[in-house]
Amino acid sequence: MSDSSNTSHLDQIKGPEDLQKLTADQLPELAQEIRDVLIQSLANTGGHLGPNLGVVELSIALHRVFNSPEDKFLFDVSHQGYVHKMLTGRANKIDTIRQYEGLNGFLLRTESEHDCYGAGHAGTALSAALGMCSGRDLKGADNHVVAVAGDAAFTCGPTLEALNNIAETTKRCIVVLNDNEWSIDKNVGALAKYFNALQTHSTYNGIREKAASLVEKVAGPGARKFAHKVERNAKNMIMPNVLFEKFGLRYYGPIDGHDIGSLVKTLEHLKDKEEPVILHIITEKGRGYQPALDKPGKFHGLGTYKVEDGSTEAGAPTFSEIFGRTVTDFAKKDQKITAITAAMPGGTKLETFKAEVPERYFDTGIAEEHAALFACGHATEGLKPFLAIYSTFMQRAYDMIIHDMALQNLPVRLCMDRGGLSGDDGPTHHGLFDIGYLRHVPGLVHMQAKDEDEFVDMLWTMANYEDGPIAIRYSRGNGPGTAIKDKPALLTIGEAEVIQEGSDVCLIPLGTMMEVALEAKATLEEKGYSVTLINPRWIKPLDSRTISNLARKAKVVCTFEDHVLYNGFGLSIIELLHDEVIDTPVERIGWPDEFVEHGKPEILREKHGLTAANALEKILPHLGGQE
Repeated sequence: MSDSSNTSHLDQIKGPEDLQKLTADQLPELAQEIRDVLIQSLANTGGHLGPNLGVVELSIALHRVFNSPEDKFLFDVSHQGYVHKMLTGRANKIDTIRQYEGLNGFLLRTESEHDCYGAGHAGTALSAALGMCSGRDLKGADNHVVAVAGDAAFTCGPTLEALNNIAETTKRCIVVLNDNEWSIDKNVGALAKYFNALQTHSTYNGIREKAASLVEKVAGPGARKFAHKVERNAKNMIMPNVLFEKFGLRYYGPIDGHDIGSLVKTLEHLKDKEEPVILHIITEKGRGYQPALDKPGKFHGLGTYKVEDGSTEAGAPTFSEIFGRTVTDFAKKDQKITAITAAMPGGTKLETFKAEVPERYFDTGIAEEHAALFACGHATEGLKPFLAIYSTFMQRAYDMIIHDMALQNLPVRLCMDRGGLSGDDGPTHHGLFDIGYLRHVPGLVHMQAKDEDEFVDMLWTMANYEDGPIAIRYSRGNGPGTAIKDKPALLTIGEAEVIQEGSDVCLIPLGTMMEVALEAKATLEEKGYSVTLINPRWIKPLDSRTISNLARKAKVVCTFEDHVLYNGFGLSIIELLHDEVIDTPVERIGWPDEFVEHGKPEILREKHGLTAANALEKILPHLGGQE
């Protein structure tokens, strides 16, 4: 290894094997270099800064002790996998993370052989790791499988289901509980209290000393000292067998998750164990960057920021911010309105509701199924629950939407944030499937607004709707900037807005795809064609009469949607015209039948044809013209 002062340790890491060439004393220096690069790079790209700053030492220790890719690392959610990427030959590309054709913001199996499992939703790591352990055992292999999960993941159903099966499935599995008291926001619920609150017990003193002695034996006197420092939080030092050992996992910890020496010693010890084990580490989300420590929720995942103070530029209010403000204002006047989220008060902007109407705000933790059922319970009591969950996460509650909400006709209000492309977050977070999985559910109303003002009208309509489940999808980020009226209007369910009537082309854009349709409309009119423009508003029920009548008069219909075309909004128009025996051809603009990559929306729309130019290319042949 070169001793040149101009060469950083990180520059020399081309793969995990290079980590072995560093001395133990150089590893903390490497950790600082990694933090510096992350803070500088993510200031330009945005990303999950706080979680990655919290796992720098853990990631180094894992690659120091184990041999990737033979040994497998699974990071729950995997948004904290940036350091892992840097240690596996991708450090020179970290400034491309979440950028089009750059590194993905989550682990991705097609990106590297070191990414053994790609994920973007919480609670998947333990189950997948257990499956890998079982597969390894069946093949007679002896590689290691390590699952890293935050304490919030243990509030998630699949994690608990996996814990229930570990001891009966494999003799060798390592689970690292990365305990920082945060997921995206502050953790809630009984398990969070279990991890973080002092538990009193008559045998506390004896158990404490036995546990501390075990930690010291494995990781050294420094680890024992650290364990005593955190014993006020219990962290299973007090009752090490209360939870995990009842599941059949031998418990070790807690140890300092930022002490590389202790981590390496402990992991070396655990890799030889012929029993499932769990290592409990204590980390700081955002460690090494004061703005991230001060505001861990903000720095969980954010856009670009100024390195000096972590500040970000304020812009026009997003749909999420309008949602949070509007529902809070409604709730102040309507005592029946409640707000429910699954560990996402910041992302859904229900933090406003939480601050101003706390008695009717509920956070279930990372438990979307439970949140949906909880909302159903509110509805049976005559309340008006607004359930705010990202479209991509609402997929988890699909059974509850059909079996509990729709079948019982309960007026739960589904507020589906990130409905449509989620840009830099990529395929795990794009909300491109909700029309397909909701439009066939009997009795469910589904809608999308073209702008901010109509969005507020729709929220008001939801607040006053009592006939069954009702859903609204809305985009990430900003709308076109339409001013919001002082008083919201009550919309008629299933009634579209006819903006303009024409005779040649019928354009039907859903939601914020209106901007693309308006561009196509302008070009068509420049070419001398007469254009009908319909704002459908309602995905279900469709305004069948209006759409049929206007489509019948046109030579071609073109639909626009921020959703996959398969089983999407455009297909519902085709079905409608078929049933009405209307032979006007239908062209559709939307996302293809594939998982769309990450990148800026404008880049991806251009690549996949969600543009006015592509619409014209499809429309003009039906008019006898050319583009």
